[in-house]
Amino acid sequence: MPGFELFGDKERKQVQDVLDSGVLMRYGFDGMRNGHWKSKELEAALSQRMQTQYVHLVSSGTAALTVALATAGIGAGDEVIMPTFTFVASFESILALGAIPVLVDVDDTLTLDPDAVEKAITQKTKVIMPVHMCGSMADLDALQSLCKKYNLLLLEDACQAIGGTYQGKPLGSIGDLGCFSFDYVKTITCGEGGAVITNNEGYYQNAHKYSDHGHDHIGNDRGAEQHPFLGYNFRISELNAAVGLAQLSRLDEFINLQKRNYTILRKALSTIPEVTFRRVPEGGEENYSFLSFFLPSEDVAQNVHQALGANGVDACFYWYNNNWHYYRKWEHLTHLKSLGNLPQEVADGLPDYANVDFSASDLWVGRTISCLIKLGWTEKEMKERAKKMIEVIQSFI
Repeated sequence: MPGFELFGDKERKQVQDVLDSGVLMRYGFDGMRNGHWKSKELEAALSQRMQTQYVHLVSSGTAALTVALATAGIGAGDEVIMPTFTFVASFESILALGAIPVLVDVDDTLTLDPDAVEKAITQKTKVIMPVHMCGSMADLDALQSLCKKYNLLLLEDACQAIGGTYQGKPLGSIGDLGCFSFDYVKTITCGEGGAVITNNEGYYQNAHKYSDHGHDHIGNDRGAEQHPFLGYNFRISELNAAVGLAQLSRLDEFINLQKRNYTILRKALSTIPEVTFRRVPEGGEENYSFLSFFLPSEDVAQNVHQALGANGVDACFYWYNNNWHYYRKWEHLTHLKSLGNLPQEVADGLPDYANVDFSASDLWVGRTISCLIKLGWTEKEMKERAKKMIEVIQSFI
């Protein structure tokens, strides 16, 4: 991770096809295309890889989450349960629809704690949205049981977890809807892009219309298309899809490299008794894009993280103080900083996040360091990196 490390001839070939045709838009201009429909090809390839009937590409992972929620009719005042440890896009997509993001603690999986989720369910709850952060998954069996018990939608945010599996099924394919991000730093990239996957035809029909201004896409005359409902513009371009098409064909190659490098590092760090690792639910397999481990205390984790950077060990993240990924630095959400007036449902329904107790999340995230696993590192480089990390960690334990 990320896929841009290994751009090559496959990516150049797919992009050149689009440039040669001159058609950068995914819809229309049939006669100019020379048979190239990169978005459609990528959707078909993703459908096969993710073992789902329907795939619709959009402009980003954030767009995928927004579109997925909208396809299921989520709107003003509806509550969506999400984790305290995620990317800001999780609550942005919810708020964009006038819905309420309900933050819930994570456990040793670094994803939603099912017990905390059940306690957060109200009559307004419509969706449970686990986020498979850093390549590993939530307790999906437990969350699915809650969805069945309370008649809720399960939306998998698998934006960081493509290639991971749970009980033999691709992550993202297990819930009612799944979402992926293909931005520049993901395991496979389109530069910018995302996808919604589902086995529900109704959700798919809503998704491709909603993401293109409500166009119904019936017939071959775009100007004659009807608008069954309001929509917005979340379209992907053919150039972005072309890059993604090449990258998807290399996913197994990337996952194998990540697994090799991850395994070298994990085996080395396992020799330190004080280091423990995030729990992967039984039956799950990570995509090996990050190695996340726990240290004995918050102070030790902070000191180790600083020392790793000072000793030239890059690409290690301490999420507890991270502006993008942990609730403690989401002041714009806590204080509802918006350019315009937010819907009254949001103002009235949003919890007072300045005073909510998320100490259960702090217990885990405060002790976590996650190491990005790069594709370009050789086995020798990984072993040298592991040796240096052991030296740094042991100096603080």
